[in-house]
Amino acid sequence: MKTLFEILKNQFIFQLDTLFQVENPAEKFIVRKLDATGFVNEFIIENNLSETDILLLALALVPNIHPDFLSSIIAEYLPNGGELPEFGGIKTKNHRGILPTGETAQFLIAGNHLEDRISFYNYLHNKSFLYQKGIIKIDSVSNGEPKLSGLLVLDDEYVEKFITGKILKPQLSSIFPAQLIETQLEWGDLVLNSTTLNNIKEIETWLKFNDIILNEWNMKSKIKPGYRVMFYGAPGTGKTLTASLLGKYTKRDVYRIDLSMVISKYIGETEKNLSSLFDKAADKDWILFFDEADAVFGKRTNVRDAHDKYANQEVSYLLQRIENHPGLVILASNFKANIDTAFTRRFQSIIEFEVPSYGERLRLWENNLPRGIRISEDVNLNELSKKYDITGANIVNIIQYACLKTLEDENETINLTHLLQGIKKEYAKEGKMM
Repeated sequence: MKTLFEILKNQFIFQLDTLFQVENPAEKFIVRKLDATGFVNEFIIENNLSETDILLLALALVPNIHPDFLSSIIAEYLPNGGELPEFGGIKTKNHRGILPTGETAQFLIAGNHLEDRISFYNYLHNKSFLYQKGIIKIDSVSNGEPKLSGLLVLDDEYVEKFITGKILKPQLSSIFPAQLIETQLEWGDLVLNSTTLNNIKEIETWLKFNDIILNEWNMKSKIKPGYRVMFYGAPGTGKTLTASLLGKYTKRDVYRIDLSMVISKYIGETEKNLSSLFDKAADKDWILFFDEADAVFGKRTNVRDAHDKYANQEVSYLLQRIENHPGLVILASNFKANIDTAFTRRFQSIIEFEVPSYGERLRLWENNLPRGIRISEDVNLNELSKKYDITGANIVNIIQYACLKTLEDENETINLTHLLQGIKKEYAKEGKMM
């Protein structure tokens, strides 16, 4: 039984011996007779990887463990240096060894046989489990360069999983314009009217049973994959919290994308910014929460110049990706009227988050005041709830302010003065007078 990297090395030696017409060339190992343990082996067995995909996985993983792996193999055949275009591979600014490209993968699998090289290209794009699932990818190249000359890359999450056994959550960056959002709160902390709660329950039901409907009830050919929802309402009314709770209670990661930050003034950049996100999310079962949707899906004006034309093209691209995404996509907006009706027709559900009523505000005050801390007798939550028309987020901010002022005063009782000061601050932020 051979290890994964021993089989990888043997495959390269077999192809290089054949290319250099070495006497007594190496014999190919049988890939299936693999002595792999741990997370790599579990992954291979669980997904029933083909022999080709096993070799591709090893090739994409090896630079992260053996930086000199490819360099040392080439040195055996070119001891005095030189070029071997068939082998592919590139050197980068930081990495001292050779990094594999798509051409390296092509040589590994097909050697220098023309028909086999063409077959590999077709296999990679049409049959490879790793490539189809985005676990490996080939970086894009400049116009005119062969597509397979791009760097062969193993997804960061899988690098971490195979080496440490831990799943690495993607971080917000220029190439991944989304941020994981989580909450410590529970459904009971979400105070909404019954109509809104019932609509949210329908989304939770879809998340729980969609796979059964599509696969066990054989509805794939009749129902379009994915679920598209719009949340609209004033800031602070619970849109983001609802998305977080849906993820928490269905055991899904929720990624927030602020479209006002993603949209680029440079033609074509918006599509590029979002492409990596959708590609990565396609098979992850994530919930995608697009905040500030007005930035993209606002009512369109007539095309006046080339920039308007490309802007409309980018909106169409985003809409297409949203419609084809197999998971839950939530678009959030402050005002429904801001969104073009051509887009709202594409959603399965449109849910309004109203400013809380008197009774809902009272529950929010009661839920958010700290337990075990004394409240001054002059604090009348009924009166505060009736008099001040504010959101749940406002109330949380007010209570936090009052708690800090109480501690600053070296007191242990939250008083009305501090609460009213907090309300005044919240009103001022919104340009309102008490």
